[in-house]
Amino acid sequence: MDYNQALDTALNRLHTEGRYRTFIDIERRKGAFPKAMWRKPDGSEKEITVWCGNDYLGMGQHPVVLGAMHEALDSTGAGSGGTRNISGTTLYHKRLEAELADLHGKEAALVFSSAYIANDATLSTLPQLIPGLVIVSDKLNHASMIEGIRRSGTEKHVFKHNDLDDLRRILTSIGKDRPILVAFESVYSMDGDFGRIKEICDIADEFGALKYIDEVHAVGMYGPRGGGVAERDGLMDRIDIINGTLGKAFGVFGGYIAASAKMCDAVRSYAPGFIFSTSLPPVVAAGAAASVRHLKGDVELRERHQTQARILKMRLKGLGLPIIDHGSHIVPVHVGDPVHCKMISDMLLEHFGIYVQPINFPTVPRGTERLRFTPSPVHDSGMIDHLVKAMDVLWQHCALNRAEVVA
Repeated sequence: MDYNQALDTALNRLHTEGRYRTFIDIERRKGAFPKAMWRKPDGSEKEITVWCGNDYLGMGQHPVVLGAMHEALDSTGAGSGGTRNISGTTLYHKRLEAELADLHGKEAALVFSSAYIANDATLSTLPQLIPGLVIVSDKLNHASMIEGIRRSGTEKHVFKHNDLDDLRRILTSIGKDRPILVAFESVYSMDGDFGRIKEICDIADEFGALKYIDEVHAVGMYGPRGGGVAERDGLMDRIDIINGTLGKAFGVFGGYIAASAKMCDAVRSYAPGFIFSTSLPPVVAAGAAASVRHLKGDVELRERHQTQARILKMRLKGLGLPIIDHGSHIVPVHVGDPVHCKMISDMLLEHFGIYVQPINFPTVPRGTERLRFTPSPVHDSGMIDHLVKAMDVLWQHCALNRAEVVA
C-alpha cells in the first residue's frame, strides 16, 4: 500500500474541486481589532481587516477581560494542572459556571474545553443516563451535535430544517411512551436564520420530550443580558439544556452547558469528554467570567452590533448582491461555485486587504458556496465602505449574478 499516494489523491481531490482550505497566517493586535497583520508565504506582511471573525463584539480586546486575565495569570500561572477531578477545579472555574448558570436562569452550568466538545460529550452521554432515549435532530444542526448523536449509538431521527410538520410526524411515530430529546439551534450560522424555538418547544412538550438548544451564535448578542435568542423571546425556562460558547461573542475560549443541577451533575459524572479533559486554564476561565459578567449589562454594545449588521446588509443589497438575510447578525453572500468563491476570497485579501474565508462543501451543500461576513461594533463606516466597493468591483469582474437570493 502506497500511503503517501493515498494522501496525495485525497488532497488533490480537494484542490480539483476548489475546496482545499488555506490557513491564513494573521496576527491580531490588541486595540487594533478588526485590523490584523497578514504574514504572507513569502515572509512579507500586510495590514488587513478581518471580516470573518467570530469575536463578534470585540471582547477579545476589552480591558475588563484583559484585566481579569492578567490578575489570574499573576495569581495562578499558566495551566490548570489537571482535569476537573484531579486538581483542575479552581475558584475561577466555579465563578465562571456560576456566571453562566445565572445568565441562563439555570441551577448549574458545566464548562468544557470547547462548545464542540460540550455538544459532542453531552449528546453522546445522555442515552447512557436515560435508557431508551430517542434523539430527534434538526437537519441543519452543527457537526458537533451530529457527531455526538452518532456516537451515542441511540435511535435517532432527523427532521427537515425548521419544519414543524415533519417534527410532529416523527414524534408521533415515536410515541409518547418513550423518552425523547429534541435538539436544535437558535441561530444557524451558515444562513443566519433562527430556529423556531417556541413552536418546537410547544410540540416537544406535547410528547414530554426534553429540549436541547445550541445558542453558540447567539449568547452575548441577543436578549436583555446576552442570554441568547431564548432569553430574547422569554423562552429560557422552557429549554432543558442550553449549549453555548465562550469563544465567540465572549471573546475568550471554551464551551459549556447550562441546565438543572442534577443534569449537570450526571453529565459531569459520566461524560468521558469532560472527565478526561484537562480543565480550562484559570486565566481563560477568569477572562470568560469577566466577559459574561460585563455583557450582562452592556446593552449598547449589542445594539451597535446589530446596527452594523443591518447597515452592511442594506449596502450589499443596494448593489444587487445575492444576500441571504434572515434578520440575524450573520451576512452570507451567495456565490454558488467553489472556484469562484475561493477566487473572490483570494482577490479580496490580496488586492483590498479584506479577509473573509470561502465557505464550501461540506460545511454547506454543493451549489450554495458563499462568503460569510460577520460585522461587529469595531467595524467602522470606513471599513464598510471599503468592503462594499471591493465587492462591487469583484462581482463585476467575475460576471456573477446580481439577482437577490430568496432564502
